Amino acid sequence: MLAQPGRAAEAARVDLVRVKATTVTASSVQSDISLSGEIAARVQSDISFRLTGKIIERLVEVGQHVGPEDVLARLDPTEQKADVDNAQAGLASAEALLQQAQSTFARQQTLLGNGYATRASFDQAKETLQTTQSQVEAARAALSTALEQLSYTDLRPGVAGVIVSRNAETGQVAQAGQTVFSVAQDGPRDAVFNVYEALLTKPFESKVVDIELQSDPSVTATAHVREISPLVDAATSTIKIKVGLDTTPPKMTLGAAVIGRGRWDRKNEVSVPWSALFEWQSKPAVWVVGEGDVVSLKTVSVDRYGAGIVVLSGGLDSGTRVVTAGLQLLRPGQKVDVATGDTP
Repeated sequence: MLAQPGRAAEAARVDLVRVKATTVTASSVQSDISLSGEIAARVQSDISFRLTGKIIERLVEVGQHVGPEDVLARLDPTEQKADVDNAQAGLASAEALLQQAQSTFARQQTLLGNGYATRASFDQAKETLQTTQSQVEAARAALSTALEQLSYTDLRPGVAGVIVSRNAETGQVAQAGQTVFSVAQDGPRDAVFNVYEALLTKPFESKVVDIELQSDPSVTATAHVREISPLVDAATSTIKIKVGLDTTPPKMTLGAAVIGRGRWDRKNEVSVPWSALFEWQSKPAVWVVGEGDVVSLKTVSVDRYGAGIVVLSGGLDSGTRVVTAGLQLLRPGQKVDVATGDTP
């Protein structure tokens, strides 16, 4: 008795590996990126003495707010005070000589007018007067310079801000130009992030970044990308990005930890379920169901991993059927029984 055609086809299907498959489609996806960083001053100034000398007094601590004319530290002013005394003595001497030259010139001028002095003696008195006037001006300039040098023994920031670091102590000899304090200037604030170079290879939708305080997510701010370092940090292999806060909430103080969220441009991407991903020759791959329900392996490029899905950057076209269950029993060129519904 011959088997019925329907029962024969059913028996043939029993011998096939049953798998579950899905048809992938490309969809417009906008990716977010979240990074942790900290609040920093937009402008930070390194404060140093203009003179070399021994620090005899330090008047501020790290974290203290200072004004432009506040004295931060002092050098030993003995040498500068001696220079001021010498300049004052020089000025007094020059002024005395000037007074004498003025009297001589006035007398010679009177005598010349009455015919009792020669033109030569008058010209000599005039020349002496001009010389002593120049000496007085030079002595005043020297005194002004000496007073200015004395004022440099008091270290003033010249700006208002917060002391964020100290690099010298009382008793230390500070060199001219050596950083003694660093001051985070009052004013606009930045959020600073260190990101891996690979993240910057993709275009961002805009330069707007949403900022939230890590300790209190209800405290938020809007910022714009202001500066991207052109160099990769050799120690961390990251690139520093500074985003300027449009307005700074009071709770976002210097050094506060924040989270920044940016958005990449929308693009069409193909995604597959986690269960569809397979490893072949140490590369990610998927089983593709082709004509006649014959399966084959196809390597893919993974862009990123999401919640329950894997987003691919290449390897699959929209409309391709991929195996999502039963792929452990497959081999290339094998014909499979593709299940319908939710049960493989």
